[in-house]
Amino acid sequence: MDIGIIVGIVIGFGSLIFAFIEEGGSPLMLVAFSAAVIVFGGTIGAVAISFPTSKLKNIGKIIKVAFTNRKVNTKEQIEFFKELSTKTRKNGLLSIEGDLSNNEMDPFIKKGLQMVVDGVEPSTIRGILETKLEQMSERHHDGAGIFDAAGGFSPTMGIIGTVMGLVQVLSNLDDPSTLGPKIAVAFIATLYGVGTANLLWLPVANKLKALDKEEIIEKEMSIEAIMLIQEGANPNTLVAKLEGFLTDKEVSELNSNNAND
Repeated sequence: MDIGIIVGIVIGFGSLIFAFIEEGGSPLMLVAFSAAVIVFGGTIGAVAISFPTSKLKNIGKIIKVAFTNRKVNTKEQIEFFKELSTKTRKNGLLSIEGDLSNNEMDPFIKKGLQMVVDGVEPSTIRGILETKLEQMSERHHDGAGIFDAAGGFSPTMGIIGTVMGLVQVLSNLDDPSTLGPKIAVAFIATLYGVGTANLLWLPVANKLKALDKEEIIEKEMSIEAIMLIQEGANPNTLVAKLEGFLTDKEVSELNSNNAND
């Protein structure tokens, strides 16, 4: 579980509620079942219309990705590729076939290394891996697009809920003393719509896009490493080229570890 996203949601909504209470309001004033039905029901319905079922059926996995802390140690991956490079230069490409039985290995990397062992042409390997990377990124963007769409529909549904509430208020003006409370309740729908869009749907979409960028960089580095291993590149040359995918701090840490070794 990614604690950061949970903390962000709690702080976001908590700040709004705290500020409302500080101004003398009661949390119960912000509760309106009908407004919630209009905003959440309308948003879900609009999203369901906008995307095919084949994409929506993966929503559970998409939510899990957004709320899961993805741990990737790029420095360890570079060390792994360096070891493979050293091994293949000494014993040939077939020497890493035993390493492919490791079930914990990234399927993307395993696929590339298996093609190397099988003697597939370098251009073919790169083409296949880049196609897989493009398809992966497309799936990620589809997932983020669902939440982007929800973030767009939600405020509109809030406005619709408010308009519906005002229609009811204006159709019954017999008791002017109740106008204020009724109008306040009507505007809760707008609050729900705008609040969930900017504190839930759109932030989750941005999180998914950020994760996609991270994984693209990781996979691009893996493709480069696999190609260098197939070429029989010097392990130190491989490390030097892969360092281009790291931040300056990560490069310093990697060099420090190598120096200690």
